[in-house]
Amino acid sequence: MEHDLLGAQPVPAAVYWGLHTLRASENFRLTGRPVPPALIGALALVKKACALANRELGYLAADKAEAIVRACDEIVAGGLRDQFPLDALQGGAGTSTHMNVNEVVANRALELLGAAKGDYARVHPLEDVNRHQSTNDVYPTALRIAAIRGLRTLSAALAGLQGACQRKEQEFAGVVKMGRTEMQDAVPMTLGAECSAWAEAFARDRWRTFKAEERLRVVNLGGTAIGTGLTAPRNYIFLVIEKLRDVTGLGLTRADNLVEATANADAFVEVAGLLNACAANLTKVARDARLLHLLGELRVPAVQAGSSLMPGKVNPVLLEAAQAAGMTVRAQCALIAEAAAAGTLQLNEFLPVIAAALLEALHLLEQTAVMLTPHIAGFAADEAVCRQRVDHSPALITALLPHLGYERAQTLSREFQASGGMDFRAFLIVKLGQEIVEQALSPENLTALGYTT
Repeated sequence: MEHDLLGAQPVPAAVYWGLHTLRASENFRLTGRPVPPALIGALALVKKACALANRELGYLAADKAEAIVRACDEIVAGGLRDQFPLDALQGGAGTSTHMNVNEVVANRALELLGAAKGDYARVHPLEDVNRHQSTNDVYPTALRIAAIRGLRTLSAALAGLQGACQRKEQEFAGVVKMGRTEMQDAVPMTLGAECSAWAEAFARDRWRTFKAEERLRVVNLGGTAIGTGLTAPRNYIFLVIEKLRDVTGLGLTRADNLVEATANADAFVEVAGLLNACAANLTKVARDARLLHLLGELRVPAVQAGSSLMPGKVNPVLLEAAQAAGMTVRAQCALIAEAAAAGTLQLNEFLPVIAAALLEALHLLEQTAVMLTPHIAGFAADEAVCRQRVDHSPALITALLPHLGYERAQTLSREFQASGGMDFRAFLIVKLGQEIVEQALSPENLTALGYTT
């Protein structure tokens, strides 16, 4: 039997969580998706730092602190994950998830001390595990830690994706094709140059992950309920940040204005904006590659049969999955902004919405990059198709403007159209000579920055 403000209720003897978790599990049955494990691990890291600070300052007995720290380490390592059953979407600014962690840590610490689960006279979820803390400083701090870790994983995945595109840039450097604007032939280019644009986009996305991490390093731990630090000793407020840096290995710092840092969630919106850019790039690259595959200029690896009706049909499903992931992430980024705007006065009640959306967005982007990297490595150019499309395109004339001028180029285009011919390159060779045409359409000339006289 456990009791709280609302009364007493039995809790299953086998579990490590307590009454607060029980009530929350009955109250919040919304998505069927659990709280992200990354957030649970980050909350355990915060709990560990707080226990270490309280022990050093004499606010927590050494044996209790040691047991709490050991329980936290187990959770960080992935243990006891079945003891966090709550729905990701919940009311209360994260209190239910926070209390779930407090209860599991307390009961596991009791077990490590040789006591029975629920013997809160020995180790109490609130009096000991949560000493000098509030959901309102612990939860957002943990979310920032989880997000930083997710950003670092995403950065590594984007590095692999960037490298795959750069290798295709080199491999396709000599493949001349038509560039297109507004879904129409524009001017010739190389397929390698097209891949270079993909690589540069992902390089910027990697840079954005570092900028996003900077926005998340400032935490409000020590501010307790609304950022005033009420009920927390001053020496603890200063020490706990040092302990948090030690246990996380991250360059975290306490906010100068803890009231502001507790009330506002715009930093998460800013980070979401950077992730939104990444999602947009992934979506565009996947869409472009799928279109080039349709045009026959790029061959995409076949990964599965494409139809239950049409034999032999193979679809570019990984590229479509990447687009679907990008759409989902952009929706999550919009949700983060909406949730941040919905906070009131000294707290944002919708941090669980932000947490679920932000951590899922990070995971989706990372998994999409991991999925696409070997897929792009398998891309192959169909040089014959690329060459044929270039040779047959009247837009080819633009490459010869420096030699012909606009009026003569326009005249030649009209002559070709009137002739009813198909091979524009051959027509130009007859009219201008092979040397000038081949020089103008060489990969080197098409990828050079401007032309030389």
